[in-house]
Amino acid sequence: MLFHIKHITRYTYSRMVFCEPLIIRLRPREDILQRLMRYQLTVDPQPAGITEYLDVDGNIATQCWFSSPTCALSLGVNSVVETTCINPFNFLLDGAAVELPVKYRPDICPVLTPYRITDTSNGSAVTALVDSILAETNRQTIPFLTALACWISTNCQKTIRLEGDAFPAETTLQSRQGTCRDLAVLFGECCRAAGLAARFVSGYQSQLEDDGDRYLHAWSEVYLPGAGWRGFDPGQGVAVADRHVAVAAGLNPLAAAPTIGSFRGTDASSTMQTQLVIRVSS
Repeated sequence: MLFHIKHITRYTYSRMVFCEPLIIRLRPREDILQRLMRYQLTVDPQPAGITEYLDVDGNIATQCWFSSPTCALSLGVNSVVETTCINPFNFLLDGAAVELPVKYRPDICPVLTPYRITDTSNGSAVTALVDSILAETNRQTIPFLTALACWISTNCQKTIRLEGDAFPAETTLQSRQGTCRDLAVLFGECCRAAGLAARFVSGYQSQLEDDGDRYLHAWSEVYLPGAGWRGFDPGQGVAVADRHVAVAAGLNPLAAAPTIGSFRGTDASSTMQTQLVIRVSS
């Protein structure tokens, strides 16, 4: 699939402010599953300086800093991405990964440890869901992952909440509703409880949301020996293939946030508007 993506984010401030250094993660990922053919970032007002670097999760992050006050800040991204993964199950699992919990090799365990630690605030509801699906799938890894994604998609109502942190997994499970980022957190926590390393992913998808509009999307990736990081979208109940474009991944939603920054200004407030246009062709 070929994605043409135009993504504009505009922050408007109630009075003149000074923007602190801003971190931007809006550059689509480049790997064996997707190819970045074009990427252009524009920032207004013009930054005093701009640099790119690889963050701890291997995402390309852009940092901007400013020298003058402003009453607005706009970020514009134009990307063209080709996705190539038609069959999301085109891999051969290591024998130690066929059944849960996965037995990760000692040499990669230290790297994966943060992605395997469950949130202590999660309680019996998450554990009960995991145990139920483990029993249903006879602890088989791929059937567990597909059944979990399908269960969340079927039993949790998808909502839209443009701002605010993702809810804890237990909260989403109890309310049986959440945004894509809430559902991704729930899926990731369930995977960790089952003995899988999991991380949060932000990006784009080919289909429109229920309200007919487009927004940044979120899903999860799990690390499978023999297959590497593989995506599962609990909002759609599917394994991620060529209809998703990954942008950034991290241990939690903040680590994959599209922008991180702050501003200084007395009694100043801000509002955010986004515009996302995606054209997809095969």
